[in-house]
Amino acid sequence: MHGTLSAREAEDRAWSIPLSEINVGDPTLFATDSHWPYFDRLRKEDPIHYCRESEFGPYWSVTKYNDIMEVETNHQVYSSDSSLGGITIRDSRPDLRRPSFISMDQPQHGPQRKTVAPMFTPTHLDKLAVTIRERACLILDNLPRNETFDWVDKVSVELTTQMLATLFDFPWEERRKLTYWSDIATAVPGAGMIETLDEKQVILEECGDYFKKLWGERIKQPPKHDLLSMMAHSEATRHMSERNFLGNLILLIIGGNDTTRNSLSGAVYALNKFPEQFRKLKENPGLVESFVPEVIRWQTPLSHMRRTALADTELRGKAIKRGDKVVMWYVSGNRDDEVIDSPYEFVIDRKRPRTHLSFGFGIHRCVGLRLAELQLKIVWEEILKRFDNIELMDEPKRVYSSFIKGYEHLPVRIAA
Repeated sequence: MHGTLSAREAEDRAWSIPLSEINVGDPTLFATDSHWPYFDRLRKEDPIHYCRESEFGPYWSVTKYNDIMEVETNHQVYSSDSSLGGITIRDSRPDLRRPSFISMDQPQHGPQRKTVAPMFTPTHLDKLAVTIRERACLILDNLPRNETFDWVDKVSVELTTQMLATLFDFPWEERRKLTYWSDIATAVPGAGMIETLDEKQVILEECGDYFKKLWGERIKQPPKHDLLSMMAHSEATRHMSERNFLGNLILLIIGGNDTTRNSLSGAVYALNKFPEQFRKLKENPGLVESFVPEVIRWQTPLSHMRRTALADTELRGKAIKRGDKVVMWYVSGNRDDEVIDSPYEFVIDRKRPRTHLSFGFGIHRCVGLRLAELQLKIVWEEILKRFDNIELMDEPKRVYSSFIKGYEHLPVRIAA
């Protein structure tokens, strides 16, 4: 589907084509890991860049850290509303739009978000930590030795899927359905998983039907501490429309799955690229505290979020018109050397490792960010006790998407 350019060829092309022809939303750039020089150029020459023609229609790219913050925090002008197209560069088809609290503006956004927030309180996270550690130990102790295996499937997917099943109190033996629905929800037609949007719709409706059955059970039971029960027993969410229900489910599934999964894989990849950092971590396991946010910055599991302009406005001297699509490229902001020193380096003991945009900012900042960090922290504490090295055997296969920045396969080997 896409030939790979060498890093040098990608670099040459990115700096030689006319600015007006740059389309950083092209998923091929991400699947081939050749998007970096395009963003480097935009940050330098055209930080608020207009792309006239693309498979997503025309859109603005916001590529610098502080400009992204400005868009993130100005909800009066930049809308997340699903009826205007939602939060990704790819407009959702009007008949397939499913509002979730991330794709709502105030005043609807707050009450729905608040419904699931108790899941992520410090007290509850302390309880979850025990479960996460037990499972991480079990998964890691059962990994093959002296043979190549897929880290994505055996560790990243398995761990995050088990966590999701717990958060939803989902039937344990069917938990891989959650992985499948998450992958379908973010899949691009024609890239392998689905051929058409209609096919995607059918599968996601099956997901909705499955959860409706579970919802029916939770409503009849006393309130429990799982996401479904929380929504079923909250005034803000118990009377959601079917579309809103499915929208929130898919949001929570993707949020709990893709992001942590790709950071778990990205950590292994990063430590193979920067082996001296792995040595540093092994010598001082306490560095796991700053290692985790550095992984999340360096990986940036969601490349972007999108907004729609509600009024004519100006950003860094560029005139943005009402209705324009404005894409905040977190993946670029996290490599902005005006805010982050040596942003391409993976440095596990940075002074301010939480200076990154991977969780978003403002009212839409990721509700589960503490849980994401907790999972990564525990898994790496346990990895450090067990393995001297996790050797990358080949370059990973990357996801064909300019939204999910992740890995389909990561072949590794652990010596006995």
